[in-house]
Amino acid sequence: MLKLAGAGLTVVVLLLLSGLFVVVVFPGVVPLVLVGSRGTPSPSPVAIVTPSPSPSPSPTAKPVNRTAAFAALTSDLNKIAVAGGAKASVSLVELGGTAPTAMLSIKGDSPWPADSTYKLPLLIAEAQGIASGKLKPTDKVCYKSSDYESGWFDDYVPGKCFTRNVLAQRVGHYSDNTAARILVRDLGGSTALNAFARSMGAVQSKFWVPNTTTTADLARLWWYEAVGAAGGTAAQGWLYPLITKTYWESGIPAGTPKATVVHKVGYNGRSINDAALVLNGPKGAYILTICSNGPGGAAGWKVISRMAARVYQFETARPA
Repeated sequence: MLKLAGAGLTVVVLLLLSGLFVVVVFPGVVPLVLVGSRGTPSPSPVAIVTPSPSPSPSPTAKPVNRTAAFAALTSDLNKIAVAGGAKASVSLVELGGTAPTAMLSIKGDSPWPADSTYKLPLLIAEAQGIASGKLKPTDKVCYKSSDYESGWFDDYVPGKCFTRNVLAQRVGHYSDNTAARILVRDLGGSTALNAFARSMGAVQSKFWVPNTTTTADLARLWWYEAVGAAGGTAAQGWLYPLITKTYWESGIPAGTPKATVVHKVGYNGRSINDAALVLNGPKGAYILTICSNGPGGAAGWKVISRMAARVYQFETARPA
């Protein structure tokens, strides 16, 4: 039994095809029902009534068995990565519909360079602080020369101050590095960033330095945020517009054109990551996180978008 942020998790591991297929059951979420494993429903309360003729009871619905569908998805995602000249890990969490799986992972615990995905827990922490009233969007945070990292904007001068909203917009929409470094420093540095990330389920990641993560950690971050553990609707109302329809839409959003995709990417040459919350999937919201190393550039983003399209197809076919 793995303990995560005080909540119980059950882990089931299967070896399927060429990938590692892992199902993680979060508290309060219906798990995938495996072949040969049928859940027994709890008895419902029965009122005492005077016997009278009644129709025969309807048969109990059988648990949804999706093992074959998961196997096909695992195979196809592996094929897409190989065909695109990439290595990849994938994690999927379903938030709605019938018998949602809490987590499907293909090599979900494999470590990857986090690149700019460290900005996801950063922005979630900022949103939680704003929702709680500890932080304000109008707070001014001032630039120091030690904050500089090459990025989108050239208006950083020692002593110049920016509102939290402006910095967050630069981080969310453009993935600006200097704005992110200013906010990390204001949060309390890498120690505070990683402590927050661990509290949101990212127990394997080491953001900032050496800046590594896993798709399972990124999916858990999104899960805790999506269920309201990071400030609820007040936080989401501030956060989601920052990372929807960003400059970086060639990955999961490109493969999911019919849905609203809230996401944060990481990109550094051949390394491409995308961590997304798909708000209006065909059968309910879901979380999809992908880390990859491959051809980079447009070809690398194409691998991510093709994998996202296959997941959207899988979601379309699943029980409503």
